[in-house]
Amino acid sequence: MAEPYGAPSAPPAPVAVVSPQFCAPYVVPLTVAKKALSISDGDFTVTDANGGVVLRVKGAVFSVRHRRVLLDAAGQPILTMTEKHQLTKANYQVFSMHNRWEVYRGDSTNAGDLLFSAKKASIIQLKTEVDVFLAGNTEEQVPDFKIRGSYFERSCNFYLGNSDAMVAQTTRKYTVTNVLLERDTFNVTVFPHVDYVFIAALVVILDEMHRERFD
Repeated sequence: MAEPYGAPSAPPAPVAVVSPQFCAPYVVPLTVAKKALSISDGDFTVTDANGGVVLRVKGAVFSVRHRRVLLDAAGQPILTMTEKHQLTKANYQVFSMHNRWEVYRGDSTNAGDLLFSAKKASIIQLKTEVDVFLAGNTEEQVPDFKIRGSYFERSCNFYLGNSDAMVAQTTRKYTVTNVLLERDTFNVTVFPHVDYVFIAALVVILDEMHRERFD
């Protein structure tokens, strides 16, 4: 795949955001597929190269704000993702709304269990740019991770902060079935020693951020 931002370098050390147990010493290919027909909104299935289910994401049937729970293959909750709307000051002192996703450990939404958050770098975007902040980065002046590319042109890359050290990349998979059922499917490549649960959660959040433009 062509890399529009120059030749990427590998991350200098293991990237374990959720847990070191999710960091493999080799490339991990995943497929993240959104269920087309579901009682709840925002259900996804994450499979490995052999088609085996690795993770599932369950949405809430009724919820004041978007809430997604990422489960392991046995159905145990690993992460809880919730959407918040945040007012930020833009140019000329105009306040604008940023949608922000916060991700917590397990089935918790307590502040002490916050792992990371993600939000669009700007309200109006010609290209996709999402900033990801770890819980300890309370100032949020510089992102810990960044997603860049073009969601609608099928390709996005995941980087360490503002560097060119790539940790993962994803492409949208277009098939006749997907188009007819309005289902999104993503091919994801997670680089060695990078937390694949963390990357899978970001792919789900990325889809949610862009889908909201049409809800």
